[in-house]
Amino acid sequence: MVTRGFTGRGPGGDRSDRIPPGQHLVENFPVLTAGPTPNVEPSDWKFTVKIGPKPVKVWNWSEFNALPKTKVTRDIHCVTSWSKLDTAWEGVLVEDILADAGLDRPTDFVLAHCYDNYSTNIPLADLLSGKAMVALNYAGKPLPRDHGGPARLLVPHLYFWKSAKWVNALQFTTRDEAGFWELRGYHIYGDPWREQRYTND
Repeated sequence: MVTRGFTGRGPGGDRSDRIPPGQHLVENFPVLTAGPTPNVEPSDWKFTVKIGPKPVKVWNWSEFNALPKTKVTRDIHCVTSWSKLDTAWEGVLVEDILADAGLDRPTDFVLAHCYDNYSTNIPLADLLSGKAMVALNYAGKPLPRDHGGPARLLVPHLYFWKSAKWVNALQFTTRDEAGFWELRGYHIYGDPWREQRYTND
């Protein structure tokens, strides 16, 4: 794992009900990746929705940015034990992506794929009803490359490894297929409030 910008614990003593068990508050935004940061230009970026191996729809950057945009402010929680409160994002809700592709609920499970060959699995129910988006902006500015720009998945109610950086596809699957970290011992679901960090948690 590559870690940059991690400066340790934030202000001590914060035990509010917004901080899950085993987490500590940070004011900065740590950068963690599973490998080198890819350089993906918006002009080269494409996003695909697939059912199994079959592409259903592909958007380029301008087409994707023409979809309805939503702003959200959410707390985020990393499996490495930091939490950051009130993070501000703007992007396209997953249900708006599926609506533009003419899809409802092809299957109950999704694999998110990324430009660095990373993947992570999420139940479809955890991506709908305003719970998740493909984020394009953070704190009012285009998403920085180190934080997944030009686009990343945002699933803030799960540990942040589920919010896949440099996302380029959502693939519907018939079963809950483990992704990159899930195959390496991380929990298949990753609920921070139940401390589902590792396989047997």
